[in-house]
Amino acid sequence: MARPQTTDDEALLARLAEVFRQAGFAGASLERLARETGLKKASLYHRFPGGKQQMAEQVLEASSRGFHAQVLGPLEAPGEPRARLDAALAGLARFYAGGGRACLLNMLAPRGLEDGPFAARIKLSLERTIGAFAALAAEAGHPPAAARRRAARAVMMIQGSLVMARALGSPEPFRQMLADLPQELLG
Repeated sequence: MARPQTTDDEALLARLAEVFRQAGFAGASLERLARETGLKKASLYHRFPGGKQQMAEQVLEASSRGFHAQVLGPLEAPGEPRARLDAALAGLARFYAGGGRACLLNMLAPRGLEDGPFAARIKLSLERTIGAFAALAAEAGHPPAAARRRAARAVMMIQGSLVMARALGSPEPFRQMLADLPQELLG
């Protein structure tokens, strides 16, 4: 009879995500992943036969679900654009722990556009986020091309603020982005 799992999948993926957020894919050694999850390497391989790549893929999938629930879902919900944006910004603040949590897309991004096992998933995620922001900006009255530009800048602001927050060791760039994003996106 198989032994019961001692760590539930959600908690395990959260611990793995933190390692990838801190170290990136290359820096996340199996030894570190095992230590941070409290599992032996053999247990990790049992749960993830595809190794570190499978772990990162499942972390990205779980992160995508969480991002959709907290950010994209509110953007795509019915209601006034500003109220939906406010809900999405609150979701961003929760999702990125107020600017204290690095973005997995950045930490797992390949060096070149076509490189890496996660390039297509990362590109799709960014395009979907830009699309949701662009739809909101268009609904707020901006012409489609301008709405798309505003949405792309909004995503650049989000990603840039997370990089700056991490580099500076301060959530202030992220907080400032949250304050400035409504004007940038809705005008």
